[in-house]
Parts: sequence; structure tokens; C-alpha cells
Amino acid sequence: MSAAAPAYPIGLEIDAPAPQNRLSVLLRCFYMIPHAIALMFVGIAANAVAVIAWFAILFTGKYPEGMLNFSVGALRWQVRATGYMWLMTDKYPPFSLEEDSAYPLRLVGSGQVEGRNRLTCFFRPLMALPHLIVLGILFVVGYVVLVVAWFAALFGGSVPQGLHDFMAGLGRWYTRVSAYAMLLTDEYPPFSLS
Repeated sequence: MSAAAPAYPIGLEIDAPAPQNRLSVLLRCFYMIPHAIALMFVGIAANAVAVIAWFAILFTGKYPEGMLNFSVGALRWQVRATGYMWLMTDKYPPFSLEEDSAYPLRLVGSGQVEGRNRLTCFFRPLMALPHLIVLGILFVVGYVVLVVAWFAALFGGSVPQGLHDFMAGLGRWYTRVSAYAMLLTDEYPPFSLS
């Protein structure tokens, strides 16, 4: 059973909790080192693309399509790696910007190339700030939930449904705000875990 993403232009679909390999849970931080290194460079490139896109949108009203595709791919890779780290799945994430419909976490949506709102683009950093503040607080709660989920998965072999649902909601919210901050869409994200 798959939890549907909200009706926001960029969303996240996450499969229901499944059994976890206890050794994988124990060593998850070590398994993520290669992704962390690769995503550091992908993140630097994505931030550079976002700055260039900010100027492009301000002057042309369009997000260059190739740059948009890269940014969507970078977000796709980031959410898969984050979902794996957050114990949303036991399936190791691919090292790829490309779509993978078989992976248990799927970014849905493709971003907005034309018809961009130059005014909201100009003020995007300020407009994202309320979400970033609330998410900062929720991430503190999320880390506590993650520690509880880690022990549950380590000793019980799976993440309890309630903990999985909270982390999935946090992942969805984070994905929407990231998409908004990366200029992938002009629609203001809802303040919601759903």
C-alpha cells in the first residue's frame, strides 16, 4: 500500500513500512557515507543552479529546462537517500538523478519551466523562512522519533507504523519546501505533514 502525495506540484510517495534488515539498521550511518560524499557535490551544483535559475527567472520568466531537470534529479536523489537514512525503507538508494519507479520513495512532479512569477521568485528566500523555522522545530522532534524508530527496527526488525507515518509526513513537508526553495515551483507549500 502506498501513501499518496499531496496535490502539490512536487510531492513524495512513500510505501508502507516493511521489515528492515537489522544489520543494515545498525550500520546505516556507515552505508550512507558514499551517498553523503556524492550528495555534497550534487548539492553544491544544485545550489549554483538555483542561483543561476533565480536570475534567469527574474529576467526571462522561465526556468531553463535542462537546469530544472538537474534540480529535480538532485532533489530526487536527496529524498531517496534521506528516506533510507530515516529508516523509511531498507532498500539501498541508487546513485542517480533519474527516476526509479520501483524504489519505495518516489519524487512526483516535474517542476515548472514557464509562466513563472518573478515577484515571488525575487522574495523566495524570505517566503520560505516561516517553513524553515517550523521544520527546524519539527526536525528536533523527528530526530527523537528517529532514535526510537532505530531501536525499534534494530530489536524488532521493523519501524512501527506511527513512527513511520510521522517520518513520512516530515519527509513530504521537507520535500515540498525544498522544491519551493529550489525554485522548482511558484506554488507556496502548505504547512502540513500530509
